[in-house]
Amino acid sequence: MTTTKTLPLYTAQQLQTHNSDKDCWVSLYNRKIYNVTRFLDEHPGGPELILEYAGKDITDVLKDQVTHEHSVTAYETLDENYLVGYLATPEEESKLLNGTANGAPMEVKLEEEYDSTVFVPEVPPEEKLSIVTDYSRDFTRHKFLDLNKPLLVQMLRADFSKEFYLDQIHRPRHYGRGSAPLFGNFLEPLSKTSWYVIPIVWFPVILYHIYTAFQNMNKVFATFLFGVGLFVWTLIEYGLHRFLFHLDEYLPRHQVAYTVHFLLHGVHHYLPMDRYRLVMPPTLFVALCTPFYKLVFALLPYYWACAGFAGGMFGYMCYDLTHYFLHHAKLPTYLQKLKRYHMEHHYKNYELGFGVTSWFWDKVFGTYLGENAPLSKMKFE
Repeated sequence: MTTTKTLPLYTAQQLQTHNSDKDCWVSLYNRKIYNVTRFLDEHPGGPELILEYAGKDITDVLKDQVTHEHSVTAYETLDENYLVGYLATPEEESKLLNGTANGAPMEVKLEEEYDSTVFVPEVPPEEKLSIVTDYSRDFTRHKFLDLNKPLLVQMLRADFSKEFYLDQIHRPRHYGRGSAPLFGNFLEPLSKTSWYVIPIVWFPVILYHIYTAFQNMNKVFATFLFGVGLFVWTLIEYGLHRFLFHLDEYLPRHQVAYTVHFLLHGVHHYLPMDRYRLVMPPTLFVALCTPFYKLVFALLPYYWACAGFAGGMFGYMCYDLTHYFLHHAKLPTYLQKLKRYHMEHHYKNYELGFGVTSWFWDKVFGTYLGENAPLSKMKFE
């Protein structure tokens, strides 16, 4: 049964003030806040080890194998006996600081036993999508990936069956602040892309190609070809999402194949609310785009190809930005429907609903994710 607790939100600065042996607070995952003052004298390693981290986050030290890697029981004990509040996200902190001039904490209701890994007929409300998965409990229960540790190494070293991997990778987890570690080293920034990178990198490319076409051919015809390229992109978008990103059942039974699938799209289904893994890194897009680029310029006269390619690139840019905003923006009515449709692809049935900017091709090819669509089956617990 789900229990709902009403607990206050605190800013990072407020957490830091609770840093003495008379008032000792710590945070976990940069989200949960615990008052461990009464536990100081009970700690087997002595109070000094805890006081060193008073007012700070203890996620890393709890999982440190050199110091002492704590058991699942330790995490459960913290939740059951010492949880006093939540560390505000940047968005929540802004509201907290602007809306509580009298200094009183803003309270939020969070369902502590909400399980994001269960497919549901209705998209979970926004507040549930910000509830952080309990990393240790999730790993103990599912024996899949440990969100406390770099994910790529775990994928390469694992020995999952294909059925188990596909079942688990499509069942969402929520990391909380920032992004889960993929590499866990200096390569980490390469795995993240902010949404605004997309127009900065690709809009000049679009402008160059359409400008070249306009300067060298009939502008009306160039506009028509631009529109054709845009329309063709919608089909490519659907095809890539359905047949490449969701290759799924056709994956070779090999851990390397699962790892490639994970990097290409699996990590997005595993952590669908990660802000920095919602748009395609430019290097990956270049690799996927090159065959289409060469085909267009091989089949069409050069200036025709410029106009059509510009339309396709514009469609891609709109797709990536739409994808980001569907996950992380307040939207007008039409896009709210599209958002619900796309989120159902994540939280209801990942085998339907492959359109991102529209559901047109889903209806054409029979993969429309309607209200009566069945839930994806969960084969492993």
